[in-house]
Amino acid sequence: MTGKRIVIFMGPPGSGKGTQAARLESKYALKQLSTGDMLRAAVTAGTELGVKAKSIMDAGALVPDEVMVGMISERIDQPDCAKGFILDGFPRTVPQAEALDAMLAAKGVAISAVIELRVEDRILFDRITKRVAEAGANVRADDNADTLRKRLEVYHQQTAPILPYYGTKGLLSVVDGTLPMDAVTRELEGILEER
Repeated sequence: MTGKRIVIFMGPPGSGKGTQAARLESKYALKQLSTGDMLRAAVTAGTELGVKAKSIMDAGALVPDEVMVGMISERIDQPDCAKGFILDGFPRTVPQAEALDAMLAAKGVAISAVIELRVEDRILFDRITKRVAEAGANVRADDNADTLRKRLEVYHQQTAPILPYYGTKGLLSVVDGTLPMDAVTRELEGILEER
């Protein structure tokens, strides 16, 4: 597993992490791994983890660390992650970051870059209002202003403290997530070209 490029996208819900990860996925042969997508797939499949996770996610709370790290550990051993991967939505707490570091170290790899997409809360509420209006009947159950408010509280209390954790390791870069989508992508590409 040497030579893998491992990138973590940080930022509040709705900041564009998933969209940007998808844009970089093919260019750099990095598999986008969204823990939210992994969990939603488990919910759809009705697995034991999925049933347990559904009630937790619907409440805007976090799934237990050991479940998430174990799921990621298994996933990154798959052939489509051979050249590396982008983690979107994980870690969300300092203990998760520490557990992720330990799991990666046991596999003989390390994080290449941590990129924060910075967006103010008020802009995120504008974005979700627009997304719900555009999605109509196809909107996700957890895609609404009340859930966003809860998720932002969790982000600011539990996830934002990870930023200094990675900053002290020299891994953190910040990108203005309010820039036009293509400009954000160019900024991200510049960071990846350096690492």
